[in-house]
This record gives sequence, structure tokens and C-alpha cells, in this order.
Amino acid sequence: MTRILLVDDQALVRAGFETILSSEPGFEVVGQAKDGAEGVRLATELQPDVVCMDVQMPLMDGLEATRAICASDSHAAVLMLTTFDREDFLFEALSAGASGFLLKTAEPEQLIDAVHALARGDALLSPEVTRRVIERFAATRSVPAGVASAPTAPDASADLAPLTDRERETLLLLARGRSNAEIAKELFVGEATVKTHVSNVLLKLGIRDRIHAVIWAYEHGVIAPRG
Repeated sequence: MTRILLVDDQALVRAGFETILSSEPGFEVVGQAKDGAEGVRLATELQPDVVCMDVQMPLMDGLEATRAICASDSHAAVLMLTTFDREDFLFEALSAGASGFLLKTAEPEQLIDAVHALARGDALLSPEVTRRVIERFAATRSVPAGVASAPTAPDASADLAPLTDRERETLLLLARGRSNAEIAKELFVGEATVKTHVSNVLLKLGIRDRIHAVIWAYEHGVIAPRG
């Protein structure tokens, strides 16, 4: 079962999400919170797999709550849900540790697909969107001294020492927005092997999911944002 926590200050919105998600086999809504502070507490108590998080809430907003959840020992992936189609919310959500971003105007099927994706450890953003968003995101981040001028080859950074050569290649292709199928084609391996490489990269680098592996790669100079 995929355990889901809903965090939204509007009871009707929570009820609607619960109805949609509970209709999907294998999904269980284990709790609801009316603000970010309660969401952080319930994430610790209930240990959900996915948290559906509103952005704007009283007491503690969704961005602050996401930072707290992602900084804790919770294994939950956070899906940010908002009515505001604003790019700054997207960047802040990614920076806070969210693994996906979805507008509340999305169709029910899109919400279900998003929760499935996060439960699998995938990012919600498509490879095409990942390329555009992450490059812009990375361009706004400060880079540690000496990293900006480092070569873009993956074996140029000491931070990549725990990775095998094939895992470094996988990280580089992730950072370029490649899907598992595209990585498999470029490396001449099966998709199951790619999934293993991705899992090893996340584990060895201490990264939550593949979208944050992309961010990590940009921030550590593995690949440079385009002009």
C-alpha cells in the first residue's frame, strides 16, 4: 500500500483529494492536516510514503513544512499542490526538497499518476521540463568557490568518488534530463539496470530522489547550466 498524508487548510479540498486517491487500488490516505505544522507532526507519527502539500497555509506554509519533513528522518516524498501557476513557487518547492509540483486544476488522473510516480521514487517533472527548470534553478543557486570553473566531466569532482564509472555516467545523463529509457539506450543496457544505477547514485550521494540528483549535479559542477 502507498500511504498518503494530505496537508491543506481547506477541508473541502482535503475531502476531494481523499475521495480521488482512496478510489485507486493500493492507495491509503492515512491522515489529514489543516496546516503545515500539523503536517510535519503527522508525517513523523504516520510515516507516509507521499505527502500532498498545499503551498499557502496558516501557522506554517507548505514550503517551510516541506523543508522540515525533508530534513527529518521521514522517507516521505512531497508533492506540492497549488492553485498558483508561478515559477517561483516551483523553484522554492524544489529547493525545499519537494519531489513534484502539481496545480490543483489538474485532472484527477494526473493526481493519481503523480502520487504513483513519487511512490516509485521518480520525479513528477518530465525530462523535457526537467531540462528547462533545473537549468534555470541551478543558475540562481550559489556555487561553492572553485566549483564553477571545474570541468563538466563527472570524474572531475572528488564528491563523485563513491560512484562507479557507470554510476557517474548515469548521473550525468540524469542531469541532462534523460529518462530511464533514454539512459538505457545510450549506455546499451536494460531499463532495470538503469534503475539499479539510479538507486545506487541516490544511496551513495545521500539524495532523496532523481530530481534532486539533477540539482546536486548542477550545484556540484558535474554539468553547467546553459548560457
